[in-house]
Amino acid sequence: MPDGLLSDYTVRTVVSGSAMIGAVSGSLGCFAYLRRQSLVGDVVSHASLPGIVIAFWIAQATVHQSSSLSMWVLMPGAICAGLAALLLTRLITQRTHIKPDAGLGVMLAIFFGSGMMLLRWLQRANPPLTGSSGLDDYLFGMAAAMTTSDLAMIGTLGTLAVLTMVLSWNRLKVFAFDAEYSACLGMPVARIEILLLTLLVIGIVIGLQVVGVVLMISLLVTPAAAARQWTQHLGPMVCLAALTGAICSAAGAVISALTSLPTGPVIVVLLTSVFLLSLVLAPGRGLLFRRRSHV
Repeated sequence: MPDGLLSDYTVRTVVSGSAMIGAVSGSLGCFAYLRRQSLVGDVVSHASLPGIVIAFWIAQATVHQSSSLSMWVLMPGAICAGLAALLLTRLITQRTHIKPDAGLGVMLAIFFGSGMMLLRWLQRANPPLTGSSGLDDYLFGMAAAMTTSDLAMIGTLGTLAVLTMVLSWNRLKVFAFDAEYSACLGMPVARIEILLLTLLVIGIVIGLQVVGVVLMISLLVTPAAAARQWTQHLGPMVCLAALTGAICSAAGAVISALTSLPTGPVIVVLLTSVFLLSLVLAPGRGLLFRRRSHV
């Protein structure tokens, strides 16, 4: 590593932000993985696009233009849009015969299509809106644009999500493994589900600036899938997934700074590599271990 790389303000900010995002997304992703709701991450990340665009448009009309691309402005819109997509999916699947995976797919298409339409409309407005071209960064990520203010937003929302997860640990744990059993215990299943969906939305939207709408699903699911190969217990799984997400995200940011490659794809490649190694080498569940046990 070249001397002074981490003393650079931009690199230090991106590495810190990426590590926090990886830890939060990795830990929360374990619950989506165990609930077999991995598609939720894809839906939320894509559904957040119209919320981001609408929040930007409102900011342009009401606040100073220079702050319209701030995460403090855009993230509330992303969270609202992501939650709306999930709650609409839940409503549709409860009131109709549509299966959850089909409902999620429909919401993904509707929200992402609407977001792309609004984005192009804003960018072609006459006169053009200042900063509207910067919204494209949320499609594939632009970690280098992260500021100290963005870092504060990531830290605030991430800490809030993790603390809520810890405080609700017992209920979330039972619900993740068996929702019907948690209902038999008298737990408010609907509230727990909405709480979990809200936490997942927060964990997803804070990572959009780093990996983008398209690749965010990897940051949510891959650390959990890798951690699951090494342990059968939820506590160690969450810790291992958070550690994997944080290390791979920070390493991806450093490699990106050294090679000028986009940060998001580098992080995804590192996470995928860890998952593949876990799939082969993990004791008990790894392919190599299984092959030896049959010999």
